[in-house]
Formats: sequence, C-alpha cells, structure tokens
Amino acid sequence: MKACIGVIGGSGLDNPDLFVPESQIQEETAFGLPSSPLRKGHLKESGLELVLLSRHGLGHTIPPHRVNHRANIMALKNAGCTYILATTACGSLREDLHPGMLVVPDQFIDATHNPVTFFDTFAAGEIHHTIMADPFAPALRSALLASAQECGIPAHDGATLVSIAGPRFSTRAESRMYRSWGCDLINMTVAPECILANEAGIPYAAMAMVTDYDCWDENRPALGIEEIFAVMKDNVNHILAILLKTFAKIAAQG
Repeated sequence: MKACIGVIGGSGLDNPDLFVPESQIQEETAFGLPSSPLRKGHLKESGLELVLLSRHGLGHTIPPHRVNHRANIMALKNAGCTYILATTACGSLREDLHPGMLVVPDQFIDATHNPVTFFDTFAAGEIHHTIMADPFAPALRSALLASAQECGIPAHDGATLVSIAGPRFSTRAESRMYRSWGCDLINMTVAPECILANEAGIPYAAMAMVTDYDCWDENRPALGIEEIFAVMKDNVNHILAILLKTFAKIAAQG
C-alpha cells in the first residue's frame, strides 16, 4: 500500500515551495465535521502524499475541549491515511525538560475525563478492546528521533504525557499531582488523538515541543499565552526540518 501521511498541526507544511495542493475536502464523517478542511496534496521533492489537518481550526478558533477528535481521526482514515504524525505544544513537569526542547513521547495518561472511543456500542459478536500498552507507533517514533539526530536537533527519547481537558491550565496542586504520577509532559489533545488512531488501526506518533514549566515550581512564574506562542514560533523551523526528514524515511519504505 502506498504511504499517505496525515499531519495534525504541522505549521509550515503548507509552504508552496514544499507542498503541492491537489484538493480540499470538507466532508462530514459519522462523528461530525473535522476541525478543518483536509488539504490533500504531495511533497514536491518526493511525491509523498500528505493530508494536512488543523487541530484547532484554520484560525485556531476551536478550544481543546471542543476539538472533535473522533471526526478528525475518522476523516484522516477516510482520506486514506496510513500514518499520522502530530505536532503539539506541552508544558514540562520535569526540571530537565526545559522550554524549547523537543520530545518524542512513548506513553500517555488520559485525564481528559471524556469518553474517547469509536465504539459506543458493540454489535452482536463484535467486542472491541484495543490493546494500547505501547500507544505510540515504535517505527514512527524511531523515524522522528533519527531524523532529529540527522538534523543536529536534540530530541528527548521517551516521556509520559498527561492530557487534560482544558482549556484552563492546571492548578499548582494538580501540576504537582501529575508529577507524583510520573508524568513528564502535560497537554490537552494528544491522548484522545492517540487513542482513536489506535482504534482506527493507524500508526500514530507525536513530536512535542516544550513551551513552559507548567506551574509546579513556584520559583518559575507561569508563562502567559503570548510567551508560549513565542516559544512555538522559535521552534517551528526545527520541527519542520525533522518532519521533512521523517517523511523521506517513510517514503523510502513505500
């Protein structure tokens, strides 16, 4: 089967010097409309098929608790995606994971407190309990890490990411509780996406960008949203370079 990569987030990939658009799809799934139209096309250099999806809408108008993850993942599946790569901003719950670092998580804890599944009912004789001991696809994780190394960009291998519902940030007590659970990163979207991608049978991995230290350390003032976006802007070219290398590895595998 020819590879087709769904990219959730991925700022900069719609650059016309990199991406040749072919169609824009806004089709309703069985779970409603996805967050944005799907932009289908291919990379100029390799011809690899990409499908771009903006998690929070094209104008970042959808707050985390309103993202229709089921529609997003189902739309990518319906579009023929055989892999999903996501980019995401995260808070750090560890001293050594500082703002500006890139991390490739390998585990998550879902603390969104929302039911996240395609299987609201079981048909007679069909019971679905998805195995998810290792939820992030090892081959995709390895490709991201190898690509980062080739680009000369440090990327931390492995982390437990906790996803909360949002849109508010954690209290200091909550942040310290998540640290006590062994969590390394915190965000609001990755766990639901990863759960649903696994249920849909699509290998999924994420490149996380640390934007702040959350609020567990009183010696570090919590960052405002403007400062967090500034960190993201400073790192977008690094993430783009890693993704392009990763795409080339996937294309080579066929």
